[in-house]
Amino acid sequence: MELEILFEDGEALVIDKPGGLPLDRPRAGGPCLDDRLGELRLGFQREPAPVHRLDRDTSGCLLLARNPKALKRFSAAFEDRLVEKRYLGIVDGPVEGEEGTIELNLSKVSTAKDGWRMIPAKKGKPAVTHWRVLDRREGLTLVEFRPETGRTHQIRVHAASGLGSALLGDPVYGDGRGAKRTMLHAAGLTIGRGEKPPIIAIAPLPADFAALGFTDAASQDG
Repeated sequence: MELEILFEDGEALVIDKPGGLPLDRPRAGGPCLDDRLGELRLGFQREPAPVHRLDRDTSGCLLLARNPKALKRFSAAFEDRLVEKRYLGIVDGPVEGEEGTIELNLSKVSTAKDGWRMIPAKKGKPAVTHWRVLDRREGLTLVEFRPETGRTHQIRVHAASGLGSALLGDPVYGDGRGAKRTMLHAAGLTIGRGEKPPIIAIAPLPADFAALGFTDAASQDG
């Protein structure tokens, strides 16, 4: 899997993470991003470190810090909700309305049979996602998601429980059918850095999104 670099300077890298590539080594073994950090040094002394998490299936913008000070500063920006994140997801069904905000608290549950997952729960952690429909075709809906919070599986749960249909291919919150992966793409990332120019990265529409008839023009609407 080729790792395309979307942004690069002395303290940060943003790569277009391929869908299907986990950040850490899976229990069953296999490739992971950790194996590729050496090639992302690009002449620097240290290997870069991921600042945030993307699910194995999720493609798109992943920020890496080149040094410990930058890692600490960028991590704080995520925790303080100072990072603008834009995702594209293909919802496996029609979506009522054109835009809105989902506010569903999330909590982690685990069972021996099904493993762990996140569920909406009043006593869970607050989670807020703004959404907007970009395109509709053949029973599928291309939706832009702009999460305010960064809870685990937030967009996946908010799609399934807030919009009424899971993301296409999602095996946990949907039926897992229709795609080889959960169809979620981190399309944009913006991080302010005070007096320094902001980090701005845009990841192009993945080929598997385009194969379903969605276009870059629709994905970049607005």
